Amino acid sequence: MGASDVVPGVSGGTMAFILGIYKELIESIRSFDLVFFKLLFSLKLGDAFNYVSWRFLVAVGSGILMAIFSLARVLSWLLQNRPILIWSFFFGLIVASLFTVSRHLKEYSPSIFACIGLGAAFTYYLVGLVPLSTPDTRWFLFMSGAVAVCAMILPGISGAFILVLLGKYHYLLEAVNNRDFLTLFIVAAGASVGLISFVRFLNWFLNKYYNFTIAVLTGFMLGALRKVWPWKKSLRSITDMQGNVIATDHVNILPNQWSTEVMQALCLAVLGSLIVFLINFLAARKRHAGI
Repeated sequence: MGASDVVPGVSGGTMAFILGIYKELIESIRSFDLVFFKLLFSLKLGDAFNYVSWRFLVAVGSGILMAIFSLARVLSWLLQNRPILIWSFFFGLIVASLFTVSRHLKEYSPSIFACIGLGAAFTYYLVGLVPLSTPDTRWFLFMSGAVAVCAMILPGISGAFILVLLGKYHYLLEAVNNRDFLTLFIVAAGASVGLISFVRFLNWFLNKYYNFTIAVLTGFMLGALRKVWPWKKSLRSITDMQGNVIATDHVNILPNQWSTEVMQALCLAVLGSLIVFLINFLAARKRHAGI
C-alpha cells in the first residue's frame, strides 16, 4: 500500500482490496470513535486500546511508512528519468486490479454498469485537471493531507495524484527525501482527521449499498487509466512555485515506432499485471487456509 500511495495514479486502497484487507482496514479505522476518545481522555488507556484494532493498524501503518521512506527517492528519480517505463508498470498494475476488484461484484445489471460508467467518467475528468500552484502554509498542508487521504483509501483514486492537483506532490516528496518532519507531521495530522471522518461515511456505503459502491470504485479505477497511460504529448506547460515544470495540457498518444523502449514498456506492463494476479492468488490462498 505504501509503494502504491507514493505514486500519482495508483491507489493504496486498490492494493488493500487485492490483498483482502480492505474491509478490515475500514472497520479498524472506524473503531476510533467517541467511545475510544472518552476512554482515552479518562486515562483508561488499557480499555481504550483494547477497544480499537491498533495491532492491525500499527502493522499496516509501519509497512506503509517503511515503503514511503525507502521508495520515495527511487520513484522520484524514475518518474523524472524513466517516465514511460515506470508508467507502463503502473498501467499494468491498474489493468489487472480492475479484474481483481470487479470480481467482488455480486451481480451485474444495467444500474451496476451505469455506476461503473459514472465512476469512470468522474475519474477520467478528475485526472485531466491541471495541477494548481498553491501556498506552502501550514493550514494548506493540513488541508492537503485531509483531502488526499480520502482518495488514498478509495480504490482507483490516487491520493498522490490529489496532491499533484493541489500542487503539493513534489513539495512533500522532497520533504520525505530531506526528512522535513515538521511538514510531514502537519500533513499526517490532516490525514488523520480526514481519514477518521471519511472512513465512517465510506463504511456506511459499503454496508448499505455494497454492490453499487464496488461498481463505482471499479469505475474509478477504469477512469484512472487516463492518468497512467505511458505515452503522452505535452501541448503546454508551466513552472510551479517549486520550479517544477508541469504539463498543463497533454494528450495520450501511441508510440511513434516500435523500439527497444516500447518492448521494455510492454514487458513491464505485463510484469505489473502478473504481480497483481500473483498477490491476489496468494492472498486468496491464505484466506482459504485461514491464515
